[in-house]
Amino acid sequence: MLTLAIIKPDAVESGLAGKIIAHLEAQGFVVRAVRMTRLSKSQAQAFYEVHRERAFFGSLMEYMTSGPCVPMVLERDDAVSHLRTAIGATDPAEAADGTIRKLYAESKERNAIHASDSPENALQEIGFFFSGAELGLSAG
Repeated sequence: MLTLAIIKPDAVESGLAGKIIAHLEAQGFVVRAVRMTRLSKSQAQAFYEVHRERAFFGSLMEYMTSGPCVPMVLERDDAVSHLRTAIGATDPAEAADGTIRKLYAESKERNAIHASDSPENALQEIGFFFSGAELGLSAG
């Protein structure tokens, strides 16, 4: 099963991308696709459309466009559930010991990593950043 993770701008800026990827690989994930990109405001708005009416939407847009991020496609059995467990609670103060957010997040908003929250959203989010050809899914 595939899922999407995004190493967020705070973690990239702090030089933590490699440590986070190594942590995920140690948790049994295989990286199937990865890139570094900087989201435009329109891309960030499209990706986080589901949160448009939430009070934090404006600050989320500012944060996610503040620097490069690293979206990646990860594979393992029950990938969505395992990734959610590996990253920990949104608020690093509430995250379990050993999780990515407990280890590397700065705050509830600057929380180092995004993870898809369902298999359906994982497929949609993967398609936002990667083509089938990049994942080796093309018939060619």
